[in-house]
Amino acid sequence: MTRSDLIDVLAKKIQISNKDSKKIVNVIIDTIKECLKKNSRIEIRGLGSFEVRSRTQRKGRIIATGEQITIPPRKVPVFVPGLILKKMVN
Repeated sequence: MTRSDLIDVLAKKIQISNKDSKKIVNVIIDTIKECLKKNSRIEIRGLGSFEVRSRTQRKGRIIATGEQITIPPRKVPVFVPGLILKKMVN
């Protein structure tokens, strides 16, 4: 499902225009992005949580040349599914 599919489904389910639905979806996504940028954790009960994790520096290898490189430390966004979502998928 793409963002536009989500917008269409939301508009049909709550009977609003696609324009209003698009605003709602964009606000939710932008809010999640802003929270992650501030290293905040977002928990949506029944779905899961979004958080930022730090990865440490590590060694890597360029496959084409075999040259060994150092991969610098970085932060990555992570989604952790909630128990209800896990049970629904299984």
